[in-house]
Formats: sequence, structure tokens, C-alpha cells
Amino acid sequence: MWFINFFKTSIGRKYVMAITGLLLVLFLCTHVFGNVTIYLSASAFQHYADALHSLPVLVFIFSTSLFTVLAAHIGFGLYLFFQNREVNSSRYAVQAEIVTEKKSIAAKTMPYSGLLLLLFLLVHVSGFTLSGGEMPISELVKERFSGFFYSLFYLISFAAMALHLTHGFWSMLQTLGANHPRYNDAIDKLTYIVPAFFLIMFGGIPLYFMTGLGSNF
Repeated sequence: MWFINFFKTSIGRKYVMAITGLLLVLFLCTHVFGNVTIYLSASAFQHYADALHSLPVLVFIFSTSLFTVLAAHIGFGLYLFFQNREVNSSRYAVQAEIVTEKKSIAAKTMPYSGLLLLLFLLVHVSGFTLSGGEMPISELVKERFSGFFYSLFYLISFAAMALHLTHGFWSMLQTLGANHPRYNDAIDKLTYIVPAFFLIMFGGIPLYFMTGLGSNF
């Protein structure tokens, strides 16, 4: 079938990485705006969590879809990494030339930051989904982040996420055709603004508790 043959090509795999990456960024957007209710109060966050889980069918569909997207992103990413294929399209060759030195660190560490993020997801899911029991999620959040090393691990993971996104977001836009001399400066800035936004919003949560600001949460 044509789409199977397409996925066997280097460009096809890049498109899979770009599309799944875009979907994961959209998930981060929805997730971060739900999590910011933590800064309001424990009751506000609990109300958000209860409203979300009052729709079990929707949560199941969303979770299953997210797992599928994540598995595809990881699988194709590792495949591309181990294959180490040379880019054979002139369009991609031109794009490679505009990768700046400050992005090269992010590009070279993509598989490693990605694996750290996978470890983070396993810890996050096991800590907040599988072992929550009957404890309200608001109380569980405060309990988990009261541990210094637990919060530190989250901060390191969010820093890895920002590093991963620095190259991943840029690569996604280039693959999807967002490449024009008029907009390249704005695109280049976005590759730092977007990761910084997620780092501040997500990283602020463990810091909120580590600094004692969340003592009355």
C-alpha cells in the first residue's frame, strides 16, 4: 500500500516524526493550561481533575490516542537515530545549513533527552496515575512535590524537555514546510520561546512547592 511505502522512505519517517511531534506539542498546551490551576488553589486544581475524570470514555480515548502517538514518535525517532540516514533531499540539505551552532547541542542530544523524557513519563504515570489510590489528586501533588529529590528530578526532566523541543520544534516546522526567508527569523525565535514557555509553566510547579510558596496549597 502507498502509505506503507511512504513510511519506508526517509522523508516519510520525517513527516511521521513531525506530525506526531505536533500532536504532542498540542497535548502539552492542553496539559499546561490544566496544571496552572495548581497556582490558584488546591480546590481549583481538584475541581479541574474531577471534571476531567468525570468523562471516563473521553479520557480513555484521549489516553489511548496519546499512547499511540507517543509510541510512533519514539519508535520512528529511534529508528531514524540508529539508521543514521543521510538526508538526500536538496530542500533538507538547505535546511541543515541554517541549523545554528546553538541548536547543534539540542540536535546531537535528541535521542538522549528523549530517553530521559521517556523515563520521566514512566515515573510520572506510576506516581500520579497508578499509585494514587483513593487520595485526592491535589493532596497527592503536594505529597509528591514535598520531596526535594522528586521535585529535582522533575526540574531536570523539564529542562530536558525544553532542550528536546528547541531542536524538535524547529525540525517539525521545517519538515511541514514552514521555511521562508520572510519568516525564518520569527521561526527561529519561536524555537526558543515555545520551549521556554513550557519550561517556565511546568518547571514552576515543583519550584512552587520547593520554595515553600505552595505550603498552604
